[in-house]
Amino acid sequence: MAKYDKADLERRMQGAIDSLKHDFSGLRTGRANTALLDPITVEVYGAQMPLNQVASISAPEPRMLSVQVWDKSNVGSVEKAIRSAGLGLNPINDGALLRLPIPDLTEERRKELAKLASQYAENARIAIRNVRRDGNDALKADENKKEISEDDRKRGEGEVQQLTDDMVNAVDDELARKEADIMQT
Repeated sequence: MAKYDKADLERRMQGAIDSLKHDFSGLRTGRANTALLDPITVEVYGAQMPLNQVASISAPEPRMLSVQVWDKSNVGSVEKAIRSAGLGLNPINDGALLRLPIPDLTEERRKELAKLASQYAENARIAIRNVRRDGNDALKADENKKEISEDDRKRGEGEVQQLTDDMVNAVDDELARKEADIMQT
């Protein structure tokens, strides 16, 4: 069992928040954002590849994305992957370039996106709580090996819980910001 390392726990919890921010960047808020297409994978050359490894993605206008496919033989696969990604985008095929107009968000779609943001936040909270459990387990193992006293273990568990509370509050703040962004756009 690993020794208790507060800095490592903090780094891992911060990683959950960073991952959440990345997930949030892919949620559509009515403005064109190249991160919107990050989760899309395309079947090319007999393998699944991230879209950004087969094409250049840019946002030439506030409500338009363009996808420049490097190999023209893959345009159909890229177009199909974007249509089936569930993002509500309909690519316009201009040869090697796909234009993606970003439609206005309906109230229903906004609520769906807010619900999805809540799911992402809950996944981040779960990841943080798992790190807390690992920290507490390491403290108990250290106590069992007589490397720390019971008081040290309890003090450490208090530190871990405080760190967990701070990180969960940061997740809640990120979620509130994203929900406000989704609903007001």
